[in-house]
Amino acid sequence: MTEQVDVVVIGMGPGGEQVAGRLAEAGLNVVGVEAELVGGECPYWACVPTKMMIRAGNLLAEARRVPGMAGTAEVRADWSPVAARIRDEATDDWNDRVAADRFTDKGGRLVRGRGRLDGPGRVTVGEQSFEARHGVVIATGSRPQIPPVPGLAEVPYWTNRDAIAAKEPPRSLLVLGGGAVGLELAQLYARFGTAVTVVEAMDGLLPADEPEAGALLAEVLEGEGITLRTGARAVQARHDGEEFGLALESGEELTAQQLLVATGRRADLAELGLETVGLDPGAHTLSTDGHLLAAPGLWAVGDVTGHGAFTHVAMYEAEIVCRAVLGEPGPPADYRALPRVTFTDPEVGAVGLTERQARDKGLRVRTGMSRLPSSARGWIHKTGNEGLYKLVADEDRGVLLGATAMGPAGGEVLYGLAVAVQAEVPVETLRHMIFAYPTFHRGVEDALRDLG
Repeated sequence: MTEQVDVVVIGMGPGGEQVAGRLAEAGLNVVGVEAELVGGECPYWACVPTKMMIRAGNLLAEARRVPGMAGTAEVRADWSPVAARIRDEATDDWNDRVAADRFTDKGGRLVRGRGRLDGPGRVTVGEQSFEARHGVVIATGSRPQIPPVPGLAEVPYWTNRDAIAAKEPPRSLLVLGGGAVGLELAQLYARFGTAVTVVEAMDGLLPADEPEAGALLAEVLEGEGITLRTGARAVQARHDGEEFGLALESGEELTAQQLLVATGRRADLAELGLETVGLDPGAHTLSTDGHLLAAPGLWAVGDVTGHGAFTHVAMYEAEIVCRAVLGEPGPPADYRALPRVTFTDPEVGAVGLTERQARDKGLRVRTGMSRLPSSARGWIHKTGNEGLYKLVADEDRGVLLGATAMGPAGGEVLYGLAVAVQAEVPVETLRHMIFAYPTFHRGVEDALRDLG
């Protein structure tokens, strides 16, 4: 028998849970379908536990900065409170009872299993079948993208999940991938005494960000004892039961006790039954309109839309879908000022277009940059004050297209720049603002001056 409901949400990560919960609170008959943990990657293996780990690593780094600034300090790293906090505070030992109850308490119904489309408005979960009067929402997230390195599929490498759940740090670690996830984990493990080597196929770190930010972060990481191999392509992986080996195209072989693969994420749409609603199951992402509609009565939110594998994107898109289903007014999705933060030390916050992206669009751009400690706060901060600000302006319209805020609290400094990009605040207006003294964000004033 097919059960009639109002909405079925396939995938109960941050976006799916937000859609399902809000629609249930609005009085709709909502079924949320989840094959793993309600809440998704973010609270159990990504945003929340990684930032707990990073906080611990940053405390160690700050304590090591005491000499020459505030006396002396003896630092002995201990992983056990980090592992305990992740287990007890962040994940409830990877139990989603609290999140599941949060949804059902709002009036929703949780169904465990993998949801699959079976025609417009129809979803099957195992032996159960549902027909959704208002529509279906796909929010199935993404999974680690594993590169086709010979031998890699046969070795017991780590993904981010294994790195988060580790009960103790390895003696040595190879990190394949120099993007945000790889570098956050590389730095924090190094601060707990692990000998870390990062291998990145592109010529610089953080290849999706401004090259100046990647170059400065490379300086910082190498200063902390992390070995970097950029422009290095892995051609073979092995594991002999004791250690991992990673052969590079250059002929060099790197070895370590553990191997972490952090080469990005991808949506997996093949098993969703998209062909039953006229969509391509082999597509990398689901193409949507401004209100996240992928097909009549079918919405998508989060990683599957291809607008960025970030919790804040999923939550933003979830609100748009809720308005669409409930018939509430509101603007369509606008990704011009999409923010992203890499929580290394220093933090790398970015919003909008990079210089290369803007030029690739055929825009005439001007750039301005300042490097910490250009601000008084940066000079006061002294040790651990590395950073820079870079602005990308549309020369014809006189507004910012994008910006990077790198430094202590770079992700927080980013907020003002994100507002400027979103609201298209004229650069001349920004020039004549009053910037509080002494703050890190006064470095933006120097970047505006360099913009000319």
